[in-house]
Order: sequence, then C-alpha cells, then structure tokens
Amino acid sequence: MQELDVPRLTAPPVSGGLADSLYTTAYHTPGRVQFSLPAGEGQWEPVTAGMFAAEVLAVAKGLVSQHVGSGDRVAVMARTRYEWALAAYALWSVGAVVVPIYPTSSTEQVRDILRDTGAIGCVVENESHAMTVAAAHGPSNPLTRLWQMDQGDLDMLKAAGADIDEGYVHRLRAAVSPENTALICYTSGTTGRPKGCVLTHANMIAECDTLSLGWGGILAAPGEYPSLVAFLPLAHCYGLVVVISSLRFGVNVAFQPDPSPQVLLPTLAAFRPTFLYAVPYIFERLFRAARLTARQNGRSALFERAVKTAVRYADAEQRRKAGLGSGPGPRLKLRHAVYDRLVYARVRAVLGGRVRNAVSGGSPLSRELGLFLAGCGITVYDGYGLTETAAAVTAQPVGAVRHGTVGRPLPGNAVRIAADGEILVRGDVIFAGYHNNPGATGKVLRDGWFSTGDLGHLDPDGYLVITGRKKDIIITSGGKSISPLTLEEELRGHPLISGCLVVGDNRPFVAALITLDEETVAGWLALKGRAPEAPAALVTDEELLGHVRRAVTRANTRVSRAESIRAFRVLPSDFGTQEGLLTPSLKIRRSAAIQRYAQEIEELYAARPPRS
Repeated sequence: MQELDVPRLTAPPVSGGLADSLYTTAYHTPGRVQFSLPAGEGQWEPVTAGMFAAEVLAVAKGLVSQHVGSGDRVAVMARTRYEWALAAYALWSVGAVVVPIYPTSSTEQVRDILRDTGAIGCVVENESHAMTVAAAHGPSNPLTRLWQMDQGDLDMLKAAGADIDEGYVHRLRAAVSPENTALICYTSGTTGRPKGCVLTHANMIAECDTLSLGWGGILAAPGEYPSLVAFLPLAHCYGLVVVISSLRFGVNVAFQPDPSPQVLLPTLAAFRPTFLYAVPYIFERLFRAARLTARQNGRSALFERAVKTAVRYADAEQRRKAGLGSGPGPRLKLRHAVYDRLVYARVRAVLGGRVRNAVSGGSPLSRELGLFLAGCGITVYDGYGLTETAAAVTAQPVGAVRHGTVGRPLPGNAVRIAADGEILVRGDVIFAGYHNNPGATGKVLRDGWFSTGDLGHLDPDGYLVITGRKKDIIITSGGKSISPLTLEEELRGHPLISGCLVVGDNRPFVAALITLDEETVAGWLALKGRAPEAPAALVTDEELLGHVRRAVTRANTRVSRAESIRAFRVLPSDFGTQEGLLTPSLKIRRSAAIQRYAQEIEELYAARPPRS
C-alpha cells in the first residue's frame, strides 16, 4: 500500500464563512478591482471590491425582506456570469445554502434536485430556465420564490431590501460557522444518478486558501495585476473554486458564459489574462486550432517540427529539474529559440500573450500535450479532484511539474493507494457526505478516507498517476481486465480524431467508437483539393479511414495485444452533439454513450474483426 500525507499550509478556520473575506477586502482595499464586465468594442468596466460588497449587501437585504435566511436552500441556475457570483455571495451573507444547477439540466434533473434539497427559492438566468423550473415544480416542492436575472429581479431585490437594517445581515453572517453547509453540489457523473455533495464553508476555504497561498505566485508575472477569464460552469465545483479563490486573493475576473473555442479564444485575446484555468478539452482545442492555422498557411511541416522540438525541450527540462539529466543541449536550445519566434509566440498570442502558467483539471491532461505547451512557454499545472473533494486534492508543485502525472497531494491532504489500485484521499477538503443518502455516503467514506473510484499509483517521488476508473474497467469475455484510458487519450491526440470510446465489456475483443474533428477534416479535404464534406459523409471514405486505422495501430503499441483495439467504427457526429453524452466538464458519460450507440456496437461485434 502506498500513502503520502502533506502538512497544511494554514490552520483550519475556527469561525466564519465564505462571505467574510468579501467584506474584509472591501474594508481594507475598497478600490481593488475584483471583476471586469464587458463594455463593448474590447473595453471592460471595472467592479471594485467596495462596489461588489455594496451590491452583495443590497441583494442580501432583499433576500431577508423575502424571508430567506440561515440554513435555507436556494438554487442558482445560470451560465457563468457576474450575477451568479453576486447571488451566491448574497446568499452566503445571510447564512443560506447555495444549490448550483447546471443551466443545461433537464426538467427531471431540476425536479430531483429541488425535491432532494427542499430549496425554497431559485435564481435563474432567463425565461428558458424559468420555464424549466416551473415545469419541475410539484406539490411536494417547497419552492415559492423565483428570481430571473435578465428580468432585473436582482435589482428588484435591492429595492425590496432598502429598509432592512444592514446590521441584521451582518449578524446572520456572523452566525455562520466553518462546519455549516455552503453548497450542495450535484455530481455531473459519468455513470449512475447524480448525488448531492454537501460541502462546508471549511471545505471551500481550505481548498481556495491552500491553492492561493501555495500557487498564488504563478498567477502573474512580477509587477502584473493577476487576471483571468472565468468560463468553466459555476455549477461545477472546479469553476466555482476559481471564482472564490480569485475573490479571496485579489484576482481580476472577467466572465465568458460561452466556453466554445470560437467564442472563448477571441475573449482571451481581447482581455489578455495573466492566467488560465481550463479542462483538457480547451488545451486540446487550442493545439488543434494552432495546427489547423499552420496547415492553412502552408506551414504544416514547420509546425510539426516545432511540436517535436517543444516536446523534446520540455522533456529535457523536466528531467533536469528531477535530477535525471543536464537539460536541453546547445543545438536543441537553438532550434527552440528559432521556433519560439516562428511558432510558440503565436500559440501564446491566442491566449492574449500574457499567460505563462495555467491549470488543467476535470480529467488528466496528456503528457505530450503538457510537454508541448511547456515548450511553448506555458506551464500547465495539472491537478486531480472530484466534487467530493471540493475540486483539487492533488496538484503539480510550483517549479516541479511532472507531465504525465497529476502532481502531489495538496497541503492538508493525504493520498493512499489501496490494494486493488483505487485512490483513497483524506483531508480538509473532503465533503461531509451525500445529501439525504447515508447509504451512498457509507460506501465511500470510511475512517476519514474517501474512496474516489479512480485507479492510479504514486511514483517514487509521490506524484500521482491516474490509470483509469474502476467503473470504466472493461472485462472481456476472456477474463482480461482493461482500462480504456490509455487508448482513448492516445487516439484523441490524433489531429483528425475528436473523440473516442473504447468498448469490450463481456465481448471477445476490444473495439472503439471514434468521432472526427470537423475543422481538421475540412482542412485535410482542402489540402487534397476535394470539395468540403461533413464528417457524416466521410465515415466510409477509404482514404480517411486509412488515417484512422494507422492511428489505431499506433495507439495499440501502447498496450498489450489482448488490450489492443481489433475493430472500430467512425461515427457520423461528435459525442458532444448528442444530448446527455457529455458531462459539464466534457467527459463522455460512458454508460449513456454505450446505450445510445448500442446498435453500432452490436454491428461491430457481428462483423468479423480485422486481423492484427
């Protein structure tokens, strides 16, 4: 059994909750810029700590006027925007519990959450969300209040609370203790029914303060005011931690509710943040966009050489820092300097030109992509965590990134590897349990240790390597146990492939469902002098299938023969275009995808597998 325990950076809080830091900052540094709101034509309107605290207090007084107070559960259903933070901090100011709901949730999902939490109110973004909540409302639901952001209802709350004594709000806030519930976050879940994770104020404070104290120095270059664009869903614990940490430690936040690359990348270029929090999908899209641009400009060969140089350079640097080598040699340094002017500077410019460090979470970032970005001058600090751990429970140490791992335990936490390879974690960030579900809680919390359901191991220096998920393990009809993660990551790294789902449970061999990247396919067709075609029309194209087949063959070299893919099917559309197949953190819901493509899978196994 492997185990590593890392001491705390700071003592656990003995009083107070998340809202306290907001008013403390406003008192000491009222002019500090906390948010930047779009003002048109690339301009940004600053919101200072003093302005935000005053607005939060006004909304909190309005909540009191409508009889919202300590312990009440109030849902927030909206995209990532300033008003989400405003509503959350107003609710925490009166001692209420925030219940995040994904804005894409179905009526059934909303009904389950409202019923499970007994929420008395809901803040929604728009009419569509309001209609979903209305449709989810039932006789057993105590919800009696609905506030709609785009109808000005938060301003209405401010007016309604104008006569409320602000001292009463502060007394409610002072009554909050670290052990009180701050959030009931429902797991996005790649399998099974979502469960409500009870996260306390102490959990969130420990997470945010540990990250800020230990990693705050990488948020900006010396002399720069740290800033970032928040685009991850605030209903996801990771996205919410980004905003809470920023408010606690003075980072200027701009919001982008649309995380699609075609909208997000122009926002990053215009706002020019100093730091980036993202999921692997965003970094993968950044890489694909750079590769496609190079191909369109006739510089494809140059770009591919630059990629190899960046990976070699970063790998040599990583080995040097680990005491395993002398670092890049003179020729490699020279090539890297040349490509920095020709290629890497362009990659940095896509993010606004000031990002030198970033964080990736939600799922492991591939080693090769991490090395490429490091070679471009953007160090990605990969981390690992779940909703049950208030986001990250491990992270790459500052200045000692080891690509291909998810770092070491955060201070105040411990990681243990069980006999079957399951990752167990313990510490200040571990949730209080599943709401109204003691049976499920008892299955994962034992003697202070949380059973993550993920598989991995600690390397000799205590870095955690994720190897798969217990529920994702495929057991073939021949009894072979297979983790699909290695094959899926390898195939997603191919420029023509956007997604991959490896299957084979109770089957005689391993197979895969593969989706195509529309932009890269379009560029490939143009290079071939062929007319544009949608990926759906190319699923039987022999030349394209040849490229995919070679990619599968290369991926198979990473695993044993028994684990290798013997057959594959190219799907006519991406997994993300099918309702309910991706989690909000853009991971494939395996069981839902297998059910959705049951016929295609049956056809794969009905046909004779190709020889390999």
